[in-house]
Amino acid sequence: MAARVGLSTASVSLVLRGVPGPSERTRQRVLKAAADLGYQVDRTASALASRRSRILGVMVDIHRPFHAELVEHLHTAAEEVGYDLVLSTQTRTRDEHTAVETLLAFRSEALILLGPTAPAAALAALDNRTPVIAVGRRIADAALDVVRTADDDGVGQIVDHLVELGHREIVYVDGGKGVIATDRRRGYRTAMRRRGLDDHIRILAGDHTEAAGERAARKLLDGDSLPTAVLTYNDQSAIGVLAALARAGVAVPGEVSVAGYDDDALSRLSCFNLTTVSQNAEEQARYAVTAAVKRLDQDRTEPREVVLTPHLVVRGTTAAPA
Repeated sequence: MAARVGLSTASVSLVLRGVPGPSERTRQRVLKAAADLGYQVDRTASALASRRSRILGVMVDIHRPFHAELVEHLHTAAEEVGYDLVLSTQTRTRDEHTAVETLLAFRSEALILLGPTAPAAALAALDNRTPVIAVGRRIADAALDVVRTADDDGVGQIVDHLVELGHREIVYVDGGKGVIATDRRRGYRTAMRRRGLDDHIRILAGDHTEAAGERAARKLLDGDSLPTAVLTYNDQSAIGVLAALARAGVAVPGEVSVAGYDDDALSRLSCFNLTTVSQNAEEQARYAVTAAVKRLDQDRTEPREVVLTPHLVVRGTTAAPA
């Protein structure tokens, strides 16, 4: 192939391994020649020869649409710097520890963990084995890289939006246990108090699923009166609320406004058109890959936390109370 494109074997090798250095013109010449010849890189052989896999391991919860968006952007960001991804999933029967060990077995050079729930000490110990980047979760006093948005601020933005529309009876459907749920719950309480609505604070049990949102909505429907607005831990829970209210004939936003959190792909569908908060999945993914590369290729050792500002996305499920 080197003779075909008139380049040295070393230059061709750099392009095929995705290593920075060759010009864009050179890269395109080599890739075109490789495609014409039907050439495919033997990643296993390359990894063995270089003693590097150039693989970033990503742990993902398959039940969370927002994680799917993050993975898509992680792939793009990793490819741009010559890395590839291996995914390992969490399911109802496959825990976080198993998912992580699988990533290590595939020679992942760094781990990007989406919404990890393990204790901070366990994550710090894991970081001693291989660089860890925790995405989406605040980790206090842990010596590892973190990329997240300010969840309490995001929830506060929704509360402010609803209050400015004229709502006072704003119910929050909780996200259950964990640091992310704690931060969002705190954001709701703080914003309600800041707005002088201490007496109107009401939190219903929930989690990250549509079923939890439906259960919370049914509890509200069984009560003496409905609140004018419902804010949920995430978009999936909000969609459950919307479904239950629709079955009961309650107009949204005419009778009850509903807002979620995450701005995942479902929230943007015209059938939901959900007011929510965007965490900017693309930006989080780029920061996460950058953190991994700086640990692996630039010998950075000190941990860093990147906290991004979320932003409110107003759609069709919120309006002034009737």
